[in-house]
Amino acid sequence: MVENYMVCNCKQVSYADIANALDNYNSFGDVLAAFEDVQKVTHCSTGCGGCHQKVLDIISQIMNGAAQ
Repeated sequence: MVENYMVCNCKQVSYADIANALDNYNSFGDVLAAFEDVQKVTHCSTGCGGCHQKVLDIISQIMNGAAQ
């Protein structure tokens, strides 16, 4: 398991929050669609937007099975 850490400081969204939002995600083909769904659940990257790339990278890692 990957160490849990804060990804989005504005909305207080952690790595675990992002992973949990992807738990029931059925289609692991489109990172941007997954990002939109994670954003709806967690509201990450809706403040300053500074974490946008970090969130995309985490979603990609999880979708590729490289982390979790």
